[in-house]
Amino acid sequence: MTTPSSPTRFPRCSGVLLHLTSLPGPHGSGDLGPDAYHFVDWLQACGQSLWQFLPLGHIGIGHSPYMSSSAFAGNVLLIDLAELQQRGWLDADDLAPAEGLHEAQVNFARVIPYRMERLRRAARRFAASATAQDRAALETFCAEQSAWLDDFALFMALSEHFGERLWTTWDAPLAQRQGAALQQARAQHAERIAFWVFTQWCFFRQWAALRAYAHSRGVKLVGDMPIFISLNSADVWARPEMFQLDATGHPTVVAGVPPDYFSATGQRWGNPHYRWAAHKAEGFAWWIARLRATFALVDMVRIDHFRGFESCWEIPADEPTAIHGRWVAAPGAALFAAVSKALGPLPIIAEDLGVITPEVTALRQQFGFPGMRILQFAWGEDDGGKNAYLPHNHTHDTVVYPGTHDNDTAAGWWQSAPEAVRHHLREYLACDGGDIAWTLIRAASASVADIALFAMQDVLRLDGSQRMNTPGTPQGNWGWRFTWDQVQPGHAAGLVRLGQLYNRRPA
Repeated sequence: MTTPSSPTRFPRCSGVLLHLTSLPGPHGSGDLGPDAYHFVDWLQACGQSLWQFLPLGHIGIGHSPYMSSSAFAGNVLLIDLAELQQRGWLDADDLAPAEGLHEAQVNFARVIPYRMERLRRAARRFAASATAQDRAALETFCAEQSAWLDDFALFMALSEHFGERLWTTWDAPLAQRQGAALQQARAQHAERIAFWVFTQWCFFRQWAALRAYAHSRGVKLVGDMPIFISLNSADVWARPEMFQLDATGHPTVVAGVPPDYFSATGQRWGNPHYRWAAHKAEGFAWWIARLRATFALVDMVRIDHFRGFESCWEIPADEPTAIHGRWVAAPGAALFAAVSKALGPLPIIAEDLGVITPEVTALRQQFGFPGMRILQFAWGEDDGGKNAYLPHNHTHDTVVYPGTHDNDTAAGWWQSAPEAVRHHLREYLACDGGDIAWTLIRAASASVADIALFAMQDVLRLDGSQRMNTPGTPQGNWGWRFTWDQVQPGHAAGLVRLGQLYNRRPA
């Protein structure tokens, strides 16, 4: 196999990791409204050229953005409701403050019904009074996105009809996608299908405007693509032959990772594994379409659990934990060769954390994808300074973080760190640990890694109560938000100065 040409080396730059739901805003969670634009302005003022966020798809079990109902659809909960009012599809009264919507935390139990009800009102108003121009724009969107949109909208409508139950429990003709049943369902649920089409159009339209604005301010958008797909998704329902399912549609094996830093029993994610032979037989067309759609939204993308493209941890579906799994080879080289041939070199960040073998590293380097280096993992090992996460072992083809959305905040991590870890860090960085968040931000900035990314919680020096996610815990995650009064002039000035000192100028 011919090795594809590597992408151009990334410019030396830095940015901030913040999911959109964590933005301030008046409707219970961050969205694509004015605060997103203000955040872009703030990034520019800080000398930052990258904004990284979590997956943009629908949230799933535990409100996780990594368990979406579609690999292609956007999260309609991110739609800016005020923009819908400006278009005449909502009234001012629709946006009045509601009980249970908090500034500092996403109260999903209140936010989801609040936002979905407003979107339903907007869809009804659009259907009754939309201009010819808007209707034409929607029709164009439908034609351009039909490859995934038709199945997604029907899947969501049927999911609602069946009380959000797993699709394998639907009436058999619909679960098995029998033609006559699907045709009847499209007629029966036409209004709900139209709702999901309308809201996807709103999301994509608003996203395109935000991306254009970010580009005008010199800010590039870094997305996040989960390797696996939720079982309860339009993709699995529409293409069951591409996944390892039994005759009833249930997985025979599920995804996860073995015991690691985060969990003594590993992580049992529960996603179905791919039937790789089927993907290879069609030239990896689904993957090519997925990456093409992703790069229509973002400028760079972090692929979560990249090591799963070399070999993945298969857990028997009846196992309650991830302990009794096995590594099974995956065709990563063939997949990315097909993607490279179809789409050209792509700016992909490979999340290569966990059990990383030389084969995984070789796959990443073959295609020129930078890996990740997490400073919280660097300290405390008595290995003669060989830990790959220590700054002196970084290479330019890496992306360095103090910590990611899966880590504790730097302050929270430091508070619970063993003394051996504290001693090593203090000695290595010649510091007292008194301002650990910015000590790690400085160390990341100084790294030879081409890209440095800082979680917003660390920029704000927040403690462990403000972390975004604790891997392996199904509830209580993804809800963190900040407020603008937490952001002080010194934060921007500090980031600007570090960018100057370590030559991390806007890309």
